[in-house]
Amino acid sequence: MNRRTFMAAGAASGVAAWLGQDNQAHADGRMRSTKRGGGFKLKYAPHLGMFKHHAGDDPVDQLKFMADEGFTALEDNTMTRRSVEEQERIAAAMTKLDMEMGVFVANFGTAFGKQSFTAGKTDMRDNFLADLKASVEVAKRVHAKWMTVVPGEIAPRLDFDYQTANAVEQLKRGAEIFEPHGLVMVLEPLNPRDHPNMFLTKISQGYQVCQAVGSPAVKILDDLYHQQVTEGNLIPNIDNAWDEIAYFQLGDNPGRKEPTTGEINFRNVFKHIHGKKFTGIIGMEHGIAGKGKEGERALIEAYRASDDF
Repeated sequence: MNRRTFMAAGAASGVAAWLGQDNQAHADGRMRSTKRGGGFKLKYAPHLGMFKHHAGDDPVDQLKFMADEGFTALEDNTMTRRSVEEQERIAAAMTKLDMEMGVFVANFGTAFGKQSFTAGKTDMRDNFLADLKASVEVAKRVHAKWMTVVPGEIAPRLDFDYQTANAVEQLKRGAEIFEPHGLVMVLEPLNPRDHPNMFLTKISQGYQVCQAVGSPAVKILDDLYHQQVTEGNLIPNIDNAWDEIAYFQLGDNPGRKEPTTGEINFRNVFKHIHGKKFTGIIGMEHGIAGKGKEGERALIEAYRASDDF
């Protein structure tokens, strides 16, 4: 599929359409965007700031642009760091646009640079559980279901099996907080090239941990960029760990940019995920290969091409 040339007049007409005739309430009280670019087969979720050259800096204007282009979900890793007022404003706009909330990071304080899960330290466990309790309130505010959890760094002086047991026990305690609210922490394996010394690196390891925890509140976030770097074999690993995968993210490799810029055949991967009847969200956690409006337009067209199966 060829990438289209985006004209300023097209942007103006799209915004006008959203502000004008298409702002009609549906029977359920919500408003839908025109989705000018047409919809997608899967729920790809951009991040705030990804289309700032088209939509400006205001989060609500960015959401309107995303919806006009056919995106039906949003990711925002830093949602917990936004004010309550801004969280509520974003949530209200998403409701009007019929968009779903994807992940935000639940444990910034214990994710990186600390042996926060593996060493079995009481203070780290308590800090993690406090982060989860705070995240429950944010999730209620923005209508989120999934939150990213990164289980910290390895404890090199401790046998790896003991580290795993410590992580499992801590996640069980976290699950007790999330389960009553129907929330899910999704564990993200990170590649050791970009993030050395992390405990969780592979999908098979994530599967093992989730099986050991045994809770619907603890599942895998399969970031296809990280897994291509770490182990490849993307589709077989999706199949083998399917029962524990609740969420996907992506970026092409090398470069961690949009699909079609690297070596991953995303059209085949998306077709496979769609064929498994996946109804969740696929987060667009990557950069943009191009610059300005042209780069943003090329990114959108890359998703159209990869979703064309």
